[in-house]
Amino acid sequence: MNVDRLVFAIAGCFILLSVTLSQLHSIYWLGFTAFVGLNMLQAAFTGFCPLAMMLKKLGVQPGNAFH
Repeated sequence: MNVDRLVFAIAGCFILLSVTLSQLHSIYWLGFTAFVGLNMLQAAFTGFCPLAMMLKKLGVQPGNAFH
């Protein structure tokens, strides 16, 4: 798996987890969902993604989206 696919997979897991926690524990978990969504939106326009940078430093093969 390359960086691009891992970023999408991890973001999707975070969103599903936070939505589930908002239903089971507290509605305030939706703030985390909003944070992940906003980070994905800004990464689409700027190309800056902290998770992609961390994955690259861990040696994951880079993809086309985050150079």
